[in-house]
Amino acid sequence: MKIIELKETITASNDRDAQNLREELRESGALLINLMASPGAGKTTLLDRTIRDIGTRHRIGIIEADIDSDVDARHLAALGVSAVQAHTDGMCHMDAGMTRAALEELGYGDKDLIFLENVGNLICPAEFDTGAGKNVMILSVPEGDDKPLKYPLMFRTSDVLLITKTDAACIFDFDFDKCEERARKLNPDIRIFRVCAKNGEGMEAWEDWLEEQVRGWRA
Repeated sequence: MKIIELKETITASNDRDAQNLREELRESGALLINLMASPGAGKTTLLDRTIRDIGTRHRIGIIEADIDSDVDARHLAALGVSAVQAHTDGMCHMDAGMTRAALEELGYGDKDLIFLENVGNLICPAEFDTGAGKNVMILSVPEGDDKPLKYPLMFRTSDVLLITKTDAACIFDFDFDKCEERARKLNPDIRIFRVCAKNGEGMEAWEDWLEEQVRGWRA
């Protein structure tokens, strides 16, 4: 009897496709940011504020990945950026092939910065390389400071952790220092920003990081 490790085969093939896509994006000068979070963590709200703040300085594209609906894509497109909706037909993540298809529909040769708002989930999206130049995850204060203990892979694979909805800290028992310590034990190199898209707190530091990455990607 022969045992076939299907998951390993699938992820290995996806990793090759993702690396090829990443190289193509670098040649074009378009930086793809893979934005991951739980449903309701505030991905779209964060993108809304980010676009309003830096949208005049960069040519931005948006890929909205959802199991269904186009509510978020319509919302962000109304801000004047190019946006496409990617329906995953029940799948809980985007992979490199799906991302490529969405990018081809969006067009990326004339973009500086593209955000992929991945399907709301803290498990599956962390397992599949999309071809993005950087992986960013959102953890909102109402979710609790113990998320690094429950979903370690997401923290290990992310370049940046955005702790959002900081204005709600007075309501929820959230320990910022404990959360950040737990995240850095999993990933010593992770960059952490405390932000509130609603009132703008911390957004400048996040946006400065983004602009630095765009310049470095094109260098």
